[in-house]
Order: sequence, then C-alpha cells, then structure tokens
Amino acid sequence: MASFVAGTVDAIAGGGGLLTLPALLAAGLPPGLALGTNKGQSVFGSGAALLRFARAGLVDGRVARVTFPAGLLGSLAGAALVLLVPPTALRPIVLGLLVVVAVVLAVRPAAPPAPRPGVHRSLAVAAAIAGVVGAYDGFFGPGTGTFLIFGFVIFFGAGMREASADAKVVNFASNLAAVVLFASRGMVAWSVALPMAAGQFAGGLAGAHLAVRNGDRLVRWVVVGVVMVLVVKLGVDLARS
Repeated sequence: MASFVAGTVDAIAGGGGLLTLPALLAAGLPPGLALGTNKGQSVFGSGAALLRFARAGLVDGRVARVTFPAGLLGSLAGAALVLLVPPTALRPIVLGLLVVVAVVLAVRPAAPPAPRPGVHRSLAVAAAIAGVVGAYDGFFGPGTGTFLIFGFVIFFGAGMREASADAKVVNFASNLAAVVLFASRGMVAWSVALPMAAGQFAGGLAGAHLAVRNGDRLVRWVVVGVVMVLVVKLGVDLARS
C-alpha cells in the first residue's frame, strides 16, 4: 500500500521516498540496504509514470534525448561524490532551497507559460537542469522530483503538467543509474523490492493519469504540499543532528 501511494504522489510531484524509505527502515533493513532497495522499487514507479506521460504526448522526444543521458551521468557522478562529502552537509542548504521552491510555485501566476526558448538554448538549459538535479539525486536525493519540476517551470518555461512529464524522464534515468550502482554492490534486497515494484508501477500510472487529466492546478498544489512535508522532515532531521 505504501508503495502504491508513494508511486502516485511521486508521479505527480516527487517525494515518494518520504513514504517508502521509512517503511523499509521500519521493516528492519539496514540504512544502506534500505536506500538501495528503495531505488530498486522506485525505478518501476518513475518508469510507469514516464510511460503514461509519453502516451499522453507530454514527453518531448527531442528534449528527452539530452535530459535522459544527462540525468543518468549526473546521478552516477553524484553517487561518486558521496565518498568525498558527507550528504548531511547538504541538509540546511536543501531546506532553504525547498522553502524558496514552495513560495515561488505557490505565488506564480497560473497564466500559460512563456514560449520555450529556441532549440539550441532549450536543449542546453534542459541538459543543465537534468545533469545538476540528477547529480543531486545520486548524492542526496530528497526533493529530486520537486526540484526538477521547479527547474523546468522556472528556467525552461514549461507548464506544471509538462514539467512533471519532463521531470519523469530525468527521474527515471537517475533512478536507473542508482539501481545499477547499488545492485552491483549487493545493496538491493530484490525479494523486498520486486513486490513493492508492483505497487509503484500501479501508483506511477495512477499519479501520471491524474496529472494528465487534472492539469497544472493539481500538480502545483501537490508539489507545494510535498515541499512542505519535506521541509518539516529535513527540519526535524537537522534539529536532531
């Protein structure tokens, strides 16, 4: 059940790991194995959401051709950085950025977005967003989907629904890179990940369907809600540390 709800929320606004990771830790998995197993099941949710958005015609293939590899490589680079810098050092920075994201998206006018920039600039901006946030996902992770949506809305000129679809391309790529890395080190409990993957897949389809049918308004307020939960969680973690 947790994986289905997580997949649904994640498909719309990101933040599904807020449900699945605590559930895996509560089930008794050690932190490292829980992180790997979480990626092992979440890749199915992001894949399902990407499939649904693509069927609705919301995934720009031209843009995806640069954002997918950028997200993949960024995630691998971010994972490698974990060995050099403690991820906890990012917590206060991410907390501040999430507050900015919530405020900007909440007050942003609901008018149609400005036209997207020219082809060459569009691809450069898209690749930069995918690479930077993909690296963040590989390095730390919380709020990845939310940061992707924010980046595609503010810096790429996408509508909220289109940004959610653009985000899923990168999210799937970064999850895939993380799964390969964790699995190669024996850090994915597939006996746990695969049953959860079924819920993630169904939830990803359901969440993307809701985003396609209900448009920008739903995505906007689910994103803001997810950001608020992330801010509370990271704030509590920061206070405890």
